[in-house]
Amino acid sequence: MLPFFAELVMLTDEDRRGFETHATVVDAVAQGMSVERYRALLLELYPVVWHFNPVCASAASRLGDDNTAVRMFLYEHMHEEAGHEQWVMNDLQAVGVGPDTTRAHTAAPHTLALVGYNHWAAERRHPCSVLGMMYTLEVIASVYGGPFSSAIRESLLLEGDAGVSFISSHASLDAEHMVVLRQVLNQVQGDEARSAVAESVRVNFHHFTRMVEAL
Repeated sequence: MLPFFAELVMLTDEDRRGFETHATVVDAVAQGMSVERYRALLLELYPVVWHFNPVCASAASRLGDDNTAVRMFLYEHMHEEAGHEQWVMNDLQAVGVGPDTTRAHTAAPHTLALVGYNHWAAERRHPCSVLGMMYTLEVIASVYGGPFSSAIRESLLLEGDAGVSFISSHASLDAEHMVVLRQVLNQVQGDEARSAVAESVRVNFHHFTRMVEAL
């Protein structure tokens, strides 16, 4: 019997490839983006990042003793992720979008669907579904964050990490987080919990891909 992490990778491989082979994603990683499209991307990322810890908190409050390891992991991870929406806001300021505009922005439909699904899944589907959200976002950041931030830096002539601090920092942070997440996923107990994680990965990859596609 495979460890659950290995099983999850196999079950959701098609969803991951659907994201990484999408023409918009391939072009952005290779060529970067115009400043207008990059601003649009960051504006959509802001609510995703803002809601990350509330989703985790909701899930942690609903986890029973059968998944204590997951609950303890969420407590620690929320502390690490606290305030990261400010990094997105700082990057937006660096490319000409002020805080008031960022806060007033109305998220696009697929962004709303992504955030809404993750709240619903944590509260109604199964609290372990939050691990599917985390797996998806950390795969995207750790595998594609580095090349994408480099492409953006070059295409927009940015200096250092100004304007790409969120994406570039998470490229390395989430590579480390993935090691820990693998250990946690292998401790998830119960078929219902594992099914919810796999479903969450599929839905998160789908909506994230559509979100990027619409830019």
